[in-house]
Amino acid sequence: MMTLGWGKSIILLLAFLLVIVSPLLAASFGAADISLSQVIAALAHSLLGLGEVSPLIERIVIDLRLPRIVLAIVAGAGLSLAGSVLQTVTRNPLADPYLFGISSGAAFGAVVVMSLMGTSLLVVGGNVLSWSHLSLSLGAFVGACLSILLVLSLSGFGRGNQIERMLLSGVATSFMFGALTSLVLYFSSPQAAASVLFWSLGSFTKASWLSLILPSVVVLLCGLVFVGLKRQLLALQAGDETAHTLGVNVVKLRLGVLLLCSLITATLVASCGGIGFVGLMVPHLVRLLLPRSQSLVLIALVGALFMLWVDVFARCILANQELPVGIITAAIGSVFFLVVLRGRR
Repeated sequence: MMTLGWGKSIILLLAFLLVIVSPLLAASFGAADISLSQVIAALAHSLLGLGEVSPLIERIVIDLRLPRIVLAIVAGAGLSLAGSVLQTVTRNPLADPYLFGISSGAAFGAVVVMSLMGTSLLVVGGNVLSWSHLSLSLGAFVGACLSILLVLSLSGFGRGNQIERMLLSGVATSFMFGALTSLVLYFSSPQAAASVLFWSLGSFTKASWLSLILPSVVVLLCGLVFVGLKRQLLALQAGDETAHTLGVNVVKLRLGVLLLCSLITATLVASCGGIGFVGLMVPHLVRLLLPRSQSLVLIALVGALFMLWVDVFARCILANQELPVGIITAAIGSVFFLVVLRGRR
């Protein structure tokens, strides 16, 4: 037990240090050739007024690269937390916001808001935290909640076989909302459809400092709630009857947690589009590092690092263009899903 405690502490410390150092390294990657020393100089000049740096380099680092890096960190941490908690409350290691239909529902809600309020909403971010951005997040949240309610209805909320049917219901709901989203896009203008299609594939391109406020606050507050509910969540993982014996209101806890996961997913979908399988992969990777540990903090840190470097890869793999992040995570995640599914046999 002492060895496990020391090992967990060391891994937590390493992950925390990597989350601090990685943004500096990641900011040096991109179309413009900027060295690590120039990144540090730009930060020193912007934050402390020290030294001299080219205004162009400072703008690229401070206004373009760092906001998308922070958004990637927030998205990775949030999706990983949501995936881990979903796997706990459903007692299914294959649960994930993407496979559970939450991401598809959120994307449908966001696309409907875009269609109703015009193509101005297609540029997420900008220089102000506008009402349009809040409307986009609200529409995504409503769509995610509809998805959750539909999943619960199809799986038979409160029945004994609910857990076993939840994932299949989530997959069916995901396909349904995906079809509805395609229908909305079919009746949209070609320009709007092309913009929404790129957005739906997942990208951090439009990140700005002010647009980071909402997703950062939502992920932080929901993460704190999850950490505070850790004992109840562990009791729920042991089984509904065991949780009832320990005084846990299973129905209320499960519904509340699902709504919080919907809120995280909807906010991130509104900010950076659909990014799948992160919530599936990261919790499993953490369990491989520490088989007996379920540290939500470590899961969030590993998720942040994973998403950060996937974004760097997306920026650098093709010359003079950017590959949507969602394509990369879907390619990796689909293989990972098959590996986990085969292991459960």
